[in-house]
Amino acid sequence: MAMNDEPSNATGRARAGRRALRLAALGLLIAGIAATWHWRGVLDPAAIAAAIGRYPAAPLIYLVIHIAASLLFVPRTLLAILAGLLFGMGPGIAWAATGSVAGAVAGFLVARYINSGLLDLDRNRRVQAVLDRVERGGWRAVALLRLIPVMPHSLGNYGLGLTRMRLAPYAFGSLVGQLPMTVAYVDFGAAGERALLGSADWIAPAAIGAAMLALSLLLPALTRRRAG
Repeated sequence: MAMNDEPSNATGRARAGRRALRLAALGLLIAGIAATWHWRGVLDPAAIAAAIGRYPAAPLIYLVIHIAASLLFVPRTLLAILAGLLFGMGPGIAWAATGSVAGAVAGFLVARYINSGLLDLDRNRRVQAVLDRVERGGWRAVALLRLIPVMPHSLGNYGLGLTRMRLAPYAFGSLVGQLPMTVAYVDFGAAGERALLGSADWIAPAAIGAAMLALSLLLPALTRRRAG
């Protein structure tokens, strides 16, 4: 009997270890979010751009910051403005979109890892019904959720990580849904950078940003009307 109990005891210890690691990861994440909220006053895009813009590795530094910020509930709009300040319109959109998707994937995978066996969502019918609807909708459902202006980026990442959706449609839907708002705020950042330098050509990126912002606000309403 003692020999038969050894494998089960080892399995139990392994499960307890994995559970402890997930709880530790959750604790670190909560601590990071609390620290970010406490020091939110120093999250000035212009100051951050001045600090990292002089480094040749600025794009990679930006991506690392973007991924970490996505995990810590830093607004994605600040990161898009930062990309505009650092890289201008075209490259800024490319780096901001890449960072946005990378951050979304990071939050998605963190939520999926932490929740692995930790919470039984099947018992909550209301939550499970919402998750099932998103899973059936695939990348289109993800894109529509990203277009909702009041939906925090990080909250959407963690929430969608609780579904059984595959990573590829999640990442594609995140890219499509986040792109209009990303373009808008990158252009605002680029316009601000040009205005700070005293250039007169800040009007064009500001106008494009305003148009994209209006489009990103109108799309959810148009989609709901078409669905109705």
